[in-house]
Parts: sequence; C-alpha cells; structure tokens
Amino acid sequence: MKLPHGFEVRCQTRRADFERWQTCPARTVAGLTAVLLTTLGLMSPAHAATDTKTLTVNATVSATASLTLGNASISFAAANPGTTPSIAATENPVSVTADAQTSASGAVTLTCLAGGDLTAGSNTIAISNVTWTATGTGFVAGTMNKTTAQSAGSWTGSGAHSGTFSYSLANSWSYASGSYTATITYTLTAP
Repeated sequence: MKLPHGFEVRCQTRRADFERWQTCPARTVAGLTAVLLTTLGLMSPAHAATDTKTLTVNATVSATASLTLGNASISFAAANPGTTPSIAATENPVSVTADAQTSASGAVTLTCLAGGDLTAGSNTIAISNVTWTATGTGFVAGTMNKTTAQSAGSWTGSGAHSGTFSYSLANSWSYASGSYTATITYTLTAP
C-alpha cells in the first residue's frame, strides 16, 4: 500500500525533531537543573522548627502504716488440763499483714499489749498464760503482757510483710469455770 506523499514527509520531520531533542543542550540543562534543585533541597519542604521544655515531677511519700489481722478475736475451747496442758486457739493460724512506708533505714515495729488479765466476773487468768508462735520474715514469737508492750515483729525500711500467729493458752486445774475475755492491742509503728 502506498502512503500519500505528505504523510511520509511529516513522519520523517517529526522523527528528526525527536532525535534533535534527545541531543539538545536545552534538554540536558533542564534535566541537570531538576537534579540540582532536588539535591540542594530547594524543591523539598522547609526544615521543621523545634522547641523543648522540661517537666519536673515531684512526689511526697509520708510515713504510713497498715496492719491487718485475719481474725478480730480468738477462742480457747474448754479442755482437760490432765490431757491438754496447752490449748490451741481454734482460729490458728491467724494471718497478719504489716505494711509500712518509712525512710530507708526506718525501724518498723509491731508490738502487742494486753489491756489486762483474762477475766470472768471476779475470776482471772493471768494474761501471761497466753503465748504465740510466729511465721514470716520479721515476725517473732512471744508471751502476752499487760504492763509492757511485747515485740511481735520488726523490719528496716518500707515494705509489705505477711506472716501468721498461732496462739496457745497454758491450761491449769486452778482456773475457775467461766467465760473469760481480754483485749489485746497490736500497734504497727513506721517512723
């Protein structure tokens, strides 16, 4: 098929123009300018400005103590002194938690003091007949006393401490029958 005369000439002219454009100095300059502008950052967004501030955080920790006894009362059941010379409290062991915040070298203490002897009307049983054993780091065994607070535990510095106390009553034929009661006060101190 033969092409019209004018069409072939136009194609050759456009091909010649394209070949000249590929080697044209203006095209090379335009390409280098784009590369240079990108490299220098003139075509990218401006750098962000920054500012910093500091924040001071303050906290106050005061001496605090929290004592928890697993039972608010204990009971010793009646028993024959000949066969049961020591009566264990029915609630044994009684859980105890002593939590304290204090200075790093602060001496945290747990003490107990009886408000008096066990009494039933005019009858009494000396409170010193009640003793306890202890488990847990820092907790100690002892004997109840109505005049001098007895140590039940001690620690250094802040911490949460858990243990148990198991109470016993020395049984005796000399006790008069009756329902006896006494109040013991435990004090946890964190200086």
